[in-house]
Amino acid sequence: MSEIKFGTDGWRAIIARDFTFENCRVVAQGIAGYVNNQQLTKKGIVIGYDHRFMSEDFARECAHVLLGNGIKTFLLCKAAPTPVTAFAVRHKQAGGAIMITASHNPPEYNGIKFIPEYAGPALPDVTDAIEAEIAHVMESHKIYELSIEDAAQFDLFEEIDVDREYCQQVTNLLLPQSFAKNPIKITIDPMFGAGCGYLDKILTGLGCEVRTINNYRDPLFGGSLPEPTDENLSDLKRAVCSYKSDLGLALDGDADRFGIIDNEGNFVSANQFLSLLLEHLLTTRTFRGPVARSLATTHMLDRIAQQNGITVIETPVGFKYVGEGLREKGCILGGEESGGLSIFGHIPEKDGILACLLAAEMLAGTGKSFARLTEELNKKYGAWDSRRLDIKVKPEEKLNILNKISEYKPKSILGVGVQSISNREGLKIVLEDGSWILIRASGTEPMFRLYVESTSLDRIRDIQAEVSSAISLK
Repeated sequence: MSEIKFGTDGWRAIIARDFTFENCRVVAQGIAGYVNNQQLTKKGIVIGYDHRFMSEDFARECAHVLLGNGIKTFLLCKAAPTPVTAFAVRHKQAGGAIMITASHNPPEYNGIKFIPEYAGPALPDVTDAIEAEIAHVMESHKIYELSIEDAAQFDLFEEIDVDREYCQQVTNLLLPQSFAKNPIKITIDPMFGAGCGYLDKILTGLGCEVRTINNYRDPLFGGSLPEPTDENLSDLKRAVCSYKSDLGLALDGDADRFGIIDNEGNFVSANQFLSLLLEHLLTTRTFRGPVARSLATTHMLDRIAQQNGITVIETPVGFKYVGEGLREKGCILGGEESGGLSIFGHIPEKDGILACLLAAEMLAGTGKSFARLTEELNKKYGAWDSRRLDIKVKPEEKLNILNKISEYKPKSILGVGVQSISNREGLKIVLEDGSWILIRASGTEPMFRLYVESTSLDRIRDIQAEVSSAISLK
C-alpha cells in the first residue's frame, strides 16, 4: 500500500491504482480516529461527493467506516460542490465533513479532503493529526465498519439535502436590487462538474437571462481538465460571443474555483476580478475589515486597501490560510490568484458559486463591462498587470536551480532597487516601484513557477527574462 499524504487540499490519487475502496477505508478510519480523539463523535460528520467516477460509491464506503466507529453520519443525497458540503457542516452544526473530490485534477483522479467543524479548509495541525491516525491504521490493519441499514436502527445515519438553504445563504449575500434594474444575459459553464444546476437556478430567480453549456454530469469532463483557466474555457468564450451574452461564468470540478469571460470573449483573471470585487464591496457594503490574500496574489489589493484605510494580511499559499484570516480576523474579502475567494458573512471556504454571483451583481449593478470597470480601476489606483510563468526543467537540474535561488539576492532588477526579499515560501522580491517577483518550486514535479507583477506586460517580460537568466531558469 502506498503512502497516503494530505497535500495542499487533501489526498488525491489515480483511481484504481491508489484511489481504491481499500485505501478509502483506511483514510476514513484515520479521520474517524481524529474525530473521536477530538470528542466530535456526537456532533457527526457530513459526507459530500462530486461528479467523478464512482464518487458516490466511495462516499458510501467512507460512511460505513464512520458508522462503524459510532460517528453520526450525514450523507448528502446527491453530488454537491465542496462549498455546499462545507456549508452543510455549519448548517448541521457537525464536527466536520469528508468531501470526495479531486477538484480540478484530471478525470482519472479522485480524492478525499477533510473539512473541520469551522467549515473551511483544514490547517496543517489537523491534516498532520489525520495522517498520524492513518499511519496507525496501516500498521494495525484495524478498520471498523457498519452498514447503513444497521446504522439506521441506532439513529446514526441521515441522508440530507441542503441545496435550498445554501442557495438562500449565497442569495442573502447579494444585492437583489442590482439585478432588478439590469437583468443581464449570462452564459454558464459548470464544466460537467458538481456545480451543475446552481448558478442557472439562482441567477434565473434573480431575473437574469441564462443559457448553459456542459451542464450535466460527465466523469471525463468532456475530455478536458475541469479547471476554469483561460486555455480551458474555449467553449464558454464561443458561447458568450454566439449568444451575445454580457458575461460568461465557469466553475471547476467541485465548484470551489471560478472562471470569468467578459462580453467580448476575453478571460478575466482572478487577480483582475479580486481587485474589482474589493472596490465593488467597498462601494456597495458598509462593513469594513482587512483583506486576506496569498503571497502569490496581486498587490493591487494592497493599493486599494491602503487608500480606503483597511489593512492587508499576506498569507502563505493555500486557501486554508486565507480561510483562517476570514475566520479569525473578520476579513471583508479573502482570495488567491488561482481562483478561490470568499467574503465576510459566508463560510471560510473558497466558493466559486458565490464568486460568480458577485461578478454578475457587479455588472448588473454598474451597467458597465469588465473592460470599462478595469479602465476606471487603473485610472484610480494605477495600471498593473500580473503573470505566472510555469517553467519545466530536467530533474537533474532542479537542485542546482534551487541552490541558485537561495543565493540570489539582487540589489536591483531592471535598474530598480530592491525593497525587500523574503524566503518564507520560495523567494519573493519586492522592488521600490511596487513591482514584485515570486519564485516557487513545484513539490511534485521538476517545475518552477515564476510570478511577476508590474506596470505593463512588456515590463513583466523583461523582469522574467532578467530573473530567469540570473538563476539559470530557462
